[in-house]
Amino acid sequence: MGVTLTVLLMLVGMVGIVVPVLPGLALVAASTAVWAGLHHDRRAWVVVGVCAVVYLVGLVVRYLVPGRRLRGAGVGSWTLALSVVVALVAGVLLPVVGAPVGFVGAIFLVEAGRHRDAARAWRVTRSALAAVGVSVLVELTAAWVVASTWAAGVLLLGAA
Repeated sequence: MGVTLTVLLMLVGMVGIVVPVLPGLALVAASTAVWAGLHHDRRAWVVVGVCAVVYLVGLVVRYLVPGRRLRGAGVGSWTLALSVVVALVAGVLLPVVGAPVGFVGAIFLVEAGRHRDAARAWRVTRSALAAVGVSVLVELTAAWVVASTWAAGVLLLGAA
């Protein structure tokens, strides 16, 4: 039962990474704690600890790599901050599509207003889209590493 529940939670979490409705990577990592709690083995908590480290590394990389790409494309810190705020508001107003559309749209509008050059703003916006894609890929990779680590723990502990 614990393994089935964990797999289902992980699958929902991975869908939440691609379709930003749920905190995907957090759900994948938290599902390992659910499994350990149901498994009643201290060694299972070691698996959870390793998964937590992978989760934290995934979070850090998820923000560092795309942020570096955006700064390299000329997106300023204020533009990024404003875009994140717009993405949060848009995500609440338009679930599923609001956050990514708000983030990218805000970058385009700010850059177009700042440079008075729509072509340059579109180049920067394309860089933002690529950075969002990289962020999703990093998060999915971290989720797969968490799931693989957990699966290895299940096999090693005979916790199936």
